[in-house]
Amino acid sequence: MMAYFVESFWGERNNGFDVLYHNMKHGHLSTKDLADFIRERATIEEAYSRSMTKLAKSASNYTQLGTFAPVWDVFKTSTEKLAGCHLDLVRRLQELIKEVHKYGDEQIKVYKKTKEDVSGTLEAVQNIQSITQALQKSKENYNAKCVEQERLKKEGATQREVDKAAVKSKKATDTYKLYVEKYAAFKSDFEQKMTETAQKFQDIEETHLLRMKEIIESLSNTIKEIHLQIGEVHEEFINNMANTTVESLIQKFAESKGTGKERPGPIEFEECNTSSAVEGVKPRKRKPFGLSGIMKKEKDTESVECPDVDSVNIPDVDDEGYSIKPETTQDTKENDFSSSSDSDSEDDEPRRFHVEIKPVQPNNSSMPSLDELKLSIGNITLSPAISQRHSPAQMNRNSSSEELTKSKLSPPTNEKGNSDLLAWDPLFSSSLESSSSASLASSSSSARPTTPLSVGTIVPPPRPASRPKLSTGKLSGINEIPRPFSPPLTSSSSPPPAAPLARAESISSISSSASLSAANTPTVGVSRGPSPVSLGNQDTLPVAVALTESVNAYFKGADPTKCIVKITGDMTVSFPSGIIKVFTSNPSPAVLCFRVKNTSKLEQILPNAQLVYSDQSQSDSSTKDFWMNMQAITVYLKKLSEQNPSASYYNVDVLKYQVSSNGIQSTPLNLATYWKCNASTTDVRVDYKYNPESMNVPSMLSNVQVMVPVDGGVTNMQSLPPAKWNADQMKAYWKISSISEKSENGGSGSLRAKFELSEGPSKPATLAVQFISEGSTLSGVDVELVGTGYRLSLLKKRFATGRYMADC
Repeated sequence: MMAYFVESFWGERNNGFDVLYHNMKHGHLSTKDLADFIRERATIEEAYSRSMTKLAKSASNYTQLGTFAPVWDVFKTSTEKLAGCHLDLVRRLQELIKEVHKYGDEQIKVYKKTKEDVSGTLEAVQNIQSITQALQKSKENYNAKCVEQERLKKEGATQREVDKAAVKSKKATDTYKLYVEKYAAFKSDFEQKMTETAQKFQDIEETHLLRMKEIIESLSNTIKEIHLQIGEVHEEFINNMANTTVESLIQKFAESKGTGKERPGPIEFEECNTSSAVEGVKPRKRKPFGLSGIMKKEKDTESVECPDVDSVNIPDVDDEGYSIKPETTQDTKENDFSSSSDSDSEDDEPRRFHVEIKPVQPNNSSMPSLDELKLSIGNITLSPAISQRHSPAQMNRNSSSEELTKSKLSPPTNEKGNSDLLAWDPLFSSSLESSSSASLASSSSSARPTTPLSVGTIVPPPRPASRPKLSTGKLSGINEIPRPFSPPLTSSSSPPPAAPLARAESISSISSSASLSAANTPTVGVSRGPSPVSLGNQDTLPVAVALTESVNAYFKGADPTKCIVKITGDMTVSFPSGIIKVFTSNPSPAVLCFRVKNTSKLEQILPNAQLVYSDQSQSDSSTKDFWMNMQAITVYLKKLSEQNPSASYYNVDVLKYQVSSNGIQSTPLNLATYWKCNASTTDVRVDYKYNPESMNVPSMLSNVQVMVPVDGGVTNMQSLPPAKWNADQMKAYWKISSISEKSENGGSGSLRAKFELSEGPSKPATLAVQFISEGSTLSGVDVELVGTGYRLSLLKKRFATGRYMADC
């Protein structure tokens, strides 16, 4: 290669060395930029791979019904392979980044060695530059002295002046000649060293560019190989779709869902054979199984008789709807077993089925409407599971059809509040809002989803001989079966259980009255909702979210500029215990994705790296998307379940964040303290002011407590408003139920106290404040679920104090 650097970096000012030296340093910057470029490409590929993996998992959640269902397996397989290809590219790019960093370290070593090698050239450059400047000045001085000497001669100056000018001119001439000789020597040394150094710099740049080209070639080959694999995946997808013909899809459906290949055979009419009637052949006796309104004739395979419809045994029922055991006689038995439609005997009348419908006795309440009766009958259900306390026979003995109807029409008598995250919106809650009756809106919305039966399916069971008759409406012995995700119902006298999610107990964000009534409605023992284990993949699973923020502040006297504020928050997701069985039974559960909105005020977001993925390539600063590692979350929930099997739900911390603050303007309650300490008394005043500007939505501060420590042997305290003095802790306590804009003076006030001392004076101390606010946050952060498979049953928001202190 030509010596381009040797020929192109000279010039009058001799700056070529400086240009070449800095160019060598720029090579290392180029290496770092290339590494950043490859890293950014790897990040994009990784995000794309995760998105493709998420898409492949979502293919499993699409409907698996119909003849098109097998095609989703083709989509899933192809998409998973594409995600794998891009993930492989990410792995290769990361290895390439390591190689680039290794080369960058080698560059630094080469640069250090080169700097030592070219130090002589740098000295020669400095010498030639300095001698050039000195030579130029001596030349100018020589010319000036010569001109001055000639001017004096022409003007006729004295000989003394002419001789003096001649001495100066000679001195300047000698100096000029000396610099010319020095310049020649420095020039020769400079040219030799600069030539060698320029060639050295060119060799370094050639090596650098070759190495960079090798890295880029490796990058392009890696991408080419991955794209070839992607092309193969697409070819495979095309072939699979070509092989998945319409005929094969229909054949698979017929083989998997077919009901049989045997067609119904021909049936010929057979004459009734009456010759065997006199032989006394007795048919096998069967117990009648009655359905109210519909009685089927049973043809005994061992009998050759053709009984009439009227001869079928139909039980009578009593006042309560129970069947009465018929009185059997010898004649009756003979008629039962040997009667024939050809018999001429009219001595015995056939047994008939008599039903008497008695109207409900009127009472003080109004008669139910037709819609109410339809609604109550439609909700009569059969229990899918047997309670441990009552057998099915006992349940039937304790509930007749009339009593069940009344229990459905009666309003719920056991109302209770519950702060349970999932009790407000249980997994199987449903409201019957389609009812046209306004008087049943509350009871219909609280009804549990059941399997309705027709009127004709209620069978009156035989009354046991040992069971006495019960009067109408006595069903107090039926206990409620607890809901799958809710705590057992307690009596009205006992307090409701506290929600275990202590950081998210706000109920102000509850928006569904139907879910409230569903959680509070007592149910009859035979009407139990389905178990969580029976959930299908197509059902939406409930999750609850709690946003909890902590505000830490330190106030110094009445100076707002000295206020220090730090606000942090965390997000917790609550899973019902029944969801663990759904996750473990499904190898590919739906991916839980959520979006955090209004994040412009957040300085930092730290997701749980073990459980949560985040999209780093988002350009919108106001929202952040996250999705969960379903395999890891399943393992984590199983671990929590093993540690506490009786829990109704499990809380998982998914991310933490820090909110940007603006000094005292970010504190919901501004404080200023004043102390006056004497030998015998101490006066303390605490001014507070409610600050709605610090909140996204102004909310009330509850359970406000102010604690002021005072030493010096307090013997008496006078305070306004009244405070409590704790002698053991030597602290004064003020308690304020709530502070808001609606409070007196817009939430502003003062706390004053005068302490009499026996060992004064006191020393001003740091006071502490505590409060809590439900239903909102300081940052305004919000959360929503993205995608299908899950629903947000509840979102709780709150903020509370951390270290909230004030000094004088």
